[in-house]
Amino acid sequence: MARSTPPANEKLRHYEVLTRVSRVINSSLEPATVLDLVLREAVELMKATSGSLVLIDPHTQLLEIEVAIGLSDEARQLKLAIGRGVTGWVAKTGQPLRLADVSTDPRYISVRNDIRSELAVPLLLEGQLIGVLNVDSTRQNAFSQAEEDLLVALANQAAQVIHNSWLYEAVAHNARKLEALFHVAQSINSSLNLEDVLKRVTAAACRLMETKVCSLMLLNADRDQLELRACHGASADYLSKPPLPVSESIIGSVVRRRKPIQVYNVQHHDAYQHIELARQDGLVSLLSVPLEFGEQVIGALSVYSATPYRYSTQDMKILSTLASLAAVAITNAQAHEKVVQAEEQLRQAERLGTLGLLAAEVAHEIRNPLTVMQMLFHSLELKFPATDPRARDAEIVAEKMEHLNKIVERLLSYARSNEPSFQPVDLNALLNDVLMLTRRKLQQQRVELVTDLAGHLPALKADRGQLEQACLNLILNAAEAMPAGGQLSITTGVRAPGTVVVTFRDTGVGMTPEQQARLFEPFLTTKAHGTGLGLAIVYKIIVDAHQGRIEVESAPRQGTAFHILLPADGAP
Repeated sequence: MARSTPPANEKLRHYEVLTRVSRVINSSLEPATVLDLVLREAVELMKATSGSLVLIDPHTQLLEIEVAIGLSDEARQLKLAIGRGVTGWVAKTGQPLRLADVSTDPRYISVRNDIRSELAVPLLLEGQLIGVLNVDSTRQNAFSQAEEDLLVALANQAAQVIHNSWLYEAVAHNARKLEALFHVAQSINSSLNLEDVLKRVTAAACRLMETKVCSLMLLNADRDQLELRACHGASADYLSKPPLPVSESIIGSVVRRRKPIQVYNVQHHDAYQHIELARQDGLVSLLSVPLEFGEQVIGALSVYSATPYRYSTQDMKILSTLASLAAVAITNAQAHEKVVQAEEQLRQAERLGTLGLLAAEVAHEIRNPLTVMQMLFHSLELKFPATDPRARDAEIVAEKMEHLNKIVERLLSYARSNEPSFQPVDLNALLNDVLMLTRRKLQQQRVELVTDLAGHLPALKADRGQLEQACLNLILNAAEAMPAGGQLSITTGVRAPGTVVVTFRDTGVGMTPEQQARLFEPFLTTKAHGTGLGLAIVYKIIVDAHQGRIEVESAPRQGTAFHILLPADGAP
C-alpha cells in the first residue's frame, strides 16, 4: 500500500526533531556513549516504554543487545540468529517492521510480559546492515506510520554516527597499539640476554594482543622441530610439552609457508596436536605468525584467546610487526652469546699459550741443573754393601732424579704441542674477526677504534690461531694502557716486497726507554694488573714461531705503537 505524503508542517517538525537529535548523538565519538545517546533519543522521541539497540557480532553472526532501556538483565542477555524474532526478521530483510499488537504476530519473542506493540527499524550504512533499533510500548497500536518514518530517518543518521565512532575508536586503538609497539621495541632491544629477551617478547605480546597465552617457539639446529623457548600465561603442563615437528603441525606450517595462520577454536581442530591440553588450559582461538630475520625463518610467535575470536587483518599486522621486532632482538641476543663464547674460547687459548710458555721456561730452567746433578751423582760411583742403609738411599736419589727428568720431558712435550701449523692467512679478515670479539670491551673502556686496512694484501703463511692470539694480546694491552679512554688505530700495509706490516697505535700512558728495553721479558708488566706474559707470548709467536719482527715506538704520556712485520706466503 502506498504511503501518504505527510503535510508540510509535519515535514518541518521531523526536520527540526532530526536536527536536534543529530546534535545530541554527534556530541561524542566514544562508541558506547554514541549507542546510548541514539537509544535514549529514540525512546524519548517515540514515547516508548522500553527500547534496545542490537548489533551483529562479527565473530558469531548473532544479534546481541548492546544497550537497552527498560529491560531486565535477563532480557539483555538475549541473542538471536538473523531471521529469528522481530529483530531477526528486520536484520534479514533490511525492512522496518511495526506491530500494532505483538500477540497477533508469531515472529514476536517476548522480552517483557506487558509489551503490546513494537517498532523495529534497520541500521543501514550504504546498504549494509550493522544492527537494529527497537522501541516497545505497553500500549497497543502505539506507533504511527509517521513515527515509523521518523525512526527510520533517525536510524539512518545514527548508523553513520555509529560508524564514525567505530572509525574513531579504530584509529585511537591503532594509535595505542603503535605506541605500545614502540615501548615494546625499546624493552626487548634493551637486553642482550637471550632468555630475558624471549620472556619480554611473550609478555609484551599478551598485553598488546589482549590474549590469555603467548608462546614463542624457535627452530632447532636441524630445523625440523620447533622448541618452546618462552611462554606467558600458560600452565606447567603446557610448558613441558614436547617439540613440534615442522612437517606435521599447524604452527610448523607457519614456518614452512612463512605466512600467518589462525584457528577459530583449537579445541575442535583435528590438526591441532594438543587438544586435551588446550581444553585443560582454556585455550580457544589461535593466531600464529612467523619469526623472520632477513630471508630466514627462525621460529613462530603464537597467541591464544580464552574465548572464540576471529582475528582481524589488523591483529595479524600488529602481531607480525611485533614478531619482526622480536626476531631482530633474538638474533642480536644469539649473536651476543656467540661473541661471549668466542671471547671465552680466545681467553682459554691465551691461558693455554701462557701455560705452554711457562712449561718451556720451567722445563729448561730445571733440566740444566738436573743434568748436572745426574752427571755428578753417577760420577761419584756410590757403591755400598747391600746391608748398608745408604745403598737404598742412593737408589732412591737416582730414582727421584729420573722421575724429575720424566716430568721435564712431559713439560717439554706439552710446550712442543703448541708448535705452529702454517697455512695461507688473510690478515685483514683475521683482524676483522678479532675486532668483532673485542669491540664491546673497547666500547666499555671508552676506546675509539680507527682502522685503515689496505686492500689486496698478500696472504701470510702463518698459524691463524697463534696470530689471532698475538693480535688479541696487543689490542687488550693497548686498551689497558688507556684506563681513561683514548684511541686505538690499526693499519695494515706492505712494508717491502714480501713483507706485510700491521700497526697497533694507542694514545695511552706510553713507556720509558728502560721499560722498552725489557718489554718482552716474561712477568714484566707496566700495568697495575696482569701477569706480564702478554707481550712475551706475542714475541714468541711473531719472532720465534713466524720469523717476523716487532718494532716499538713509545714515550711516556705519548702512547705506543707496535709494528708487526711478517713474511708473506711464498716470500723467501
